[in-house]
Amino acid sequence: MEITIIFKIVAVGIIVAVMNQLLQKAGKEEYTLLTTIAGLIIVLLMFIPALEELKDELSSVIQF
Repeated sequence: MEITIIFKIVAVGIIVAVMNQLLQKAGKEEYTLLTTIAGLIIVLLMFIPALEELKDELSSVIQF
């Protein structure tokens, strides 16, 4: 697993946190939950290829 995926996840987290703060200051609290869910979906979509790579490595070690 690459270290860059961790930096990408951190970047998405920072962006979502800033957007949530901006939306709260603007009085749009109903959009903060949607922003958080969108950030979570983005991170999960970034993490899926890493999980597939891990599965392939484990199956090659275990020889299923």
